[in-house]
Amino acid sequence: MKDTARPSPRDCRTLFLSDLHLGALGAQSERVLEFLQGYRAETYVLVGDVLDLWQPLLPHWTPEDQAVIDHLNQRKAEGARLIYLRGNHDPHPERAPSRARPDAVAQDRCIHHAADGRRYLVLHGDCVDSRLFRAHVFTRLGSRIDHALRSLDRGLQRLWRQSPGEARSTIETLLVWLSTLSHLSRTHEKRLVDLARAEGLDGVICGHFHLAALHDEHGLAYVNCGDWVDSVSGVVESFDGVLHLLTAPQPEPAVLATGGDMVEA
Repeated sequence: MKDTARPSPRDCRTLFLSDLHLGALGAQSERVLEFLQGYRAETYVLVGDVLDLWQPLLPHWTPEDQAVIDHLNQRKAEGARLIYLRGNHDPHPERAPSRARPDAVAQDRCIHHAADGRRYLVLHGDCVDSRLFRAHVFTRLGSRIDHALRSLDRGLQRLWRQSPGEARSTIETLLVWLSTLSHLSRTHEKRLVDLARAEGLDGVICGHFHLAALHDEHGLAYVNCGDWVDSVSGVVESFDGVLHLLTAPQPEPAVLATGGDMVEA
């Protein structure tokens, strides 16, 4: 008989998650919940694009999406801190149904004080996009194009009798490739690091670009949480202040040590 007992969660100081896109067709809510259940944090920081309720006709809101929100709100009720930063896909989360909202007032940014004394600017990251890409109409258009492509992808998977999530499909690979190609210059990283540098901070923690990263190649720490549509990753701060970039379901973290050196765990 298969052992279905869940291992005890690992305690951590802070858990950063970005781009859950709950309500979108591509959201991997079951994996988000599994990740949350695996890491019990004192503070949860949602780094934008948590809710994505602009899909055609009706939002693709599922019981799994709701379970993620319920878990976060339950952790807050148990005494954990819950910080919610706005992204370009959820600029007005107060308009979502009350049951679908994290129990926290949405804000644009915050400063995170790590256990090792470092201070990080935390924000979604869309503020460094060009003015065209920051326009809400462009964001809505992008949501609808993504929804249409993933709907087509699911239809093809059913036609080929392939289970969704069984392997990355051609369309999913194309979407990841386009995101990577559009940010090859890494200008967005430099701009975000410059924002942190201008405020005398030690680095920046963001999301938005669906490209998980953890390095200090621009002179300060650049940490991108990734997303829960394509890269399926999050950032954990341990009690010594070290940041770990973890990819589900089998985390293999890269570590940014206090001195800024990259170490493979």
